[in-house]
Amino acid sequence: MKQIQVLLEQIFEQESWTKMLRLKKNDYLKVSGGLDTNLYFVVKGSLRILVIDENEEHTIRFGYKNNLIADLESFISEQPTEYYIQALKGSLVKVIPKKALLELLESSPALQRNWNELLEQVLIQQLERERDLLITSPIERYNRVLKRSPLLFQEIPSKYIASYLRMTPETFSRIKKS
Repeated sequence: MKQIQVLLEQIFEQESWTKMLRLKKNDYLKVSGGLDTNLYFVVKGSLRILVIDENEEHTIRFGYKNNLIADLESFISEQPTEYYIQALKGSLVKVIPKKALLELLESSPALQRNWNELLEQVLIQQLERERDLLITSPIERYNRVLKRSPLLFQEIPSKYIASYLRMTPETFSRIKKS
């Protein structure tokens, strides 16, 4: 996405990152019930956003090298949410607090438009995913994600992709082999 590149260039140029966090495999960057108004840039590793429902984990989104990740609900509402952000392997992330990001965005109408376009694209992706989960078969879901995000299959362990696609690891394995 072009919008991410433009935004990242400005954040790096303005040196807006406030800190760097090192996470070990399975560490949580954010836990359910917590407020998190930070935006994270994944320098190394991979993370997932998940929710737990009656002891079952549901993967919602991923972030891996050179991607942004955030609990957007908490980021936007400035309220605690039920989401977790977990490192799937050793990870290094840069942090920009919402306040610093907003100050940067306010300094440039073009950058603000860029941010709005980025949020629109995330919303469209989420709507596409929701539609896929409701009306497409597991094979179709697998193929659409493979086409849209081939790097995902290199960066993320299969059991988490299966969770994201709302299928069992066994079903995912069968589809992957066929």
